[in-house]
Amino acid sequence: MATENTSAATGYVQPEIDVRALRAVLDGEHAGIRDLVRTNLVAHASVLEEAEELGIDAYRERVRDIVVAMAATGQTGMGFPEEYGGGGDVGASIAAFETLAHGDLSVLVKVGVQFGLFGGAILHLGTARHHEAYLPDLIGGRLMGCFAMTETGHGSDVQSLGTLARFDPATGEFVLTTPDDRARKDYIGNAARHAELAVVFAQLEVAGRAEGVHAFVVPLREGGRVRPGVHIEDDGRKMGLNGVDNGRIRFDGVRVPREALLNRFADVTADGVYESAIENPGRRFFTMLGTLVQGRVSVAGAGVGAAKVALAIAVKYAVRRRQFAAAPDAGEQLLLDYGLHQRRLLPLLARTYAFHFAQDAVRRQLHDVFSGAGDDAAARRLLESRAAGTKALATWHATRVVQECREACGGAGYLSVNRFAALKADSDIFTTFEGDNHVLLQLVAKGLLTHYASEFEDLDQLGTVRHVAGIAVETILEKTAVHKMLERVRDLLPGGDEWDREAGLLDSEYHLAMFRFREEHMLAGAARRLKRGMDEHRDPGAVFSQVQDHVIAVARAHVERLVLEAFTDAVRALPDGGDKEALRLLCDLHALSAIEADRAWFMEHGRLTVQRSKAISREVNDLCRKVRPLAVDLVDAWGIPDEMLRAPDLIG
Repeated sequence: MATENTSAATGYVQPEIDVRALRAVLDGEHAGIRDLVRTNLVAHASVLEEAEELGIDAYRERVRDIVVAMAATGQTGMGFPEEYGGGGDVGASIAAFETLAHGDLSVLVKVGVQFGLFGGAILHLGTARHHEAYLPDLIGGRLMGCFAMTETGHGSDVQSLGTLARFDPATGEFVLTTPDDRARKDYIGNAARHAELAVVFAQLEVAGRAEGVHAFVVPLREGGRVRPGVHIEDDGRKMGLNGVDNGRIRFDGVRVPREALLNRFADVTADGVYESAIENPGRRFFTMLGTLVQGRVSVAGAGVGAAKVALAIAVKYAVRRRQFAAAPDAGEQLLLDYGLHQRRLLPLLARTYAFHFAQDAVRRQLHDVFSGAGDDAAARRLLESRAAGTKALATWHATRVVQECREACGGAGYLSVNRFAALKADSDIFTTFEGDNHVLLQLVAKGLLTHYASEFEDLDQLGTVRHVAGIAVETILEKTAVHKMLERVRDLLPGGDEWDREAGLLDSEYHLAMFRFREEHMLAGAARRLKRGMDEHRDPGAVFSQVQDHVIAVARAHVERLVLEAFTDAVRALPDGGDKEALRLLCDLHALSAIEADRAWFMEHGRLTVQRSKAISREVNDLCRKVRPLAVDLVDAWGIPDEMLRAPDLIG
């Protein structure tokens, strides 16, 4: 626990952190499931060493055994209905996954594939017949499966998948075929060794008519042997996550019964008639994919969890390792007492806390939608957008944090025994898991530019350009929540000499005003550029391509604003005390360091003078000095078991 410290020079009183109380705040309503995961991680902590010692086949089997053992505790089934052996709590399932990221990430990904992707597809795309047939064994870890969507030649463009599923009316079966190598299912977790079933996404054809992409339950193995017509290849060693058996799958006329179609949104009758309550094919497709949003929420949480581990190791090392004397007659100085080292780690610590609370907000939104408490079309579109944006920024943040923390630990950070090698290799894929981050940010921007119009699902990039061109730019702004704050923003962002005053730099309303102004200005600019291009009768594809960098910037600004709002709201909700003051320091540090990082934009657009920009840098330095005595308590509050930090050369 940090002790209270009063500076005689400034009168500043250092907040005192109650680590146990702060951990309770961070764990929230899911403290019980988080503690269960921590217990399970410690029970299987040896896998961190075994990952480096075992051959790839033995490592894969070890990871599978751990996943099955965790399933027996109920940890992995929290998101499934209770009647099938689950916990009936979607929010708890995300909290469990976030905490699992503190351990071996192959175990995390194996859990995600089995229970999130494979299990989630059967739960959300199937109906009672599928639930009764598969969920009890799936939840218990007795039935292993995989999620076969991605194809070699079709990455993010899922609507263009090449795998075919033709209905044969003579036998009442679907016939699955891989027409060429571009349609080969690839990078499929669990496929190379363990999956007995696959949820396969394929183009459905009924009576010669293409009905778009649908999902089917397809047996891959029986008694451990690959079934006839199914061809599976091992993807082999990867950059990381070698405890997960990724593979390639081809289908050569594989027949499955009519009931294999996951038919929540569409079905084929015994007479061979295609039926769906959603007439529009595009809307039907995006409705199906929308039910799988939990994967993006999970990956975002995993990224935040990996960042926490890296920071915990680096911060604890920085208060143990000494280097150079501050004066000739003084001893060597602790790394974290150097201003530059504080600058390297503490803004990242603050930003990780910000993403923790942003992830909390997404998790609650997901729980409300999937529990039925707040489920409607608009809520789902907002969830999909927020999940996509948070996943993009949180996983980029994780990649940056792991690298910076590795460097901050010097040569010791390069040793495999100190965890950074595995963290770096295993978490790097998060930026492209569940969608490439740039593609996900385009989804966010599309929602902003169209204000999630009723035809939102049907609009591709070109449709978005045409939509924006057909409406007034002011209409886009008026329909966004950020526009409602415009007058307040302008009041808080004065011009002239007032910019030179340092007062107000620690005002949360000032921080929010800056973020909101940036978002609205960028949104208006992107809309005007799109509209201008169409008014000039230019090709819509060329227009979008030329504005694409601006579109991504809009999305980033939007998500940055949501993250700051989540952090600010969380701090305001806390009772007065040392924990609140500590988090307020972190929130100020996060906001000002973000403004500092983008100071060029704010100066270009008249929101910062040179004097105020310099004042912000001074304030960031001061905030780092204030956070420094709290740093160890702040990382301890994450509750990462000591066995998971596994860095004997760094922290003992």
